[in-house]
Amino acid sequence: MSYAETANSSSGPQEAFARALRFLGYRPRSEAEVRGHLSQRHYSAAVIERAVEKLRALNYVNDEMFARDWARSRAQNRGYGPRRIEQELKAKGIGPSLLREVMRELFTAGDEAENAKRILAKKFKGQNLRELKTQRRAAAFLQRHGYGSKVIFDLLRCPIEED
Repeated sequence: MSYAETANSSSGPQEAFARALRFLGYRPRSEAEVRGHLSQRHYSAAVIERAVEKLRALNYVNDEMFARDWARSRAQNRGYGPRRIEQELKAKGIGPSLLREVMRELFTAGDEAENAKRILAKKFKGQNLRELKTQRRAAAFLQRHGYGSKVIFDLLRCPIEED
């Protein structure tokens, strides 16, 4: 263990708290991300726990708000579908029950189809979606954005212009 690692493992929650605040200064983070960041800096589990408790008490770390905001932002700004957003939130350490709740609130069957239709119309504007090559590209595009097979099939089976 190097000197820096030894120093961090014995340093207090105040230093860990300050480091976590700097980490949160760039963008909101999940509790798991903050814990991981502090752990990479070789803080002890007890120090990390105390720093995270203080962050939680001050509402700087709130997984529920983080998950809702992240999911809404990804759906609205990037046009991501439920599978893509779910994958991102899992990677950020959001628990399964909160994940299900957020996804249920954000996406109903109609919302998912409408979002897919909107981003498809934007991306493939002026292209003939009846051509096989364009359909394949559109299907792959929607799949990468996290939309389900049923939504993709229903959308590409009948062109966007038909409503």
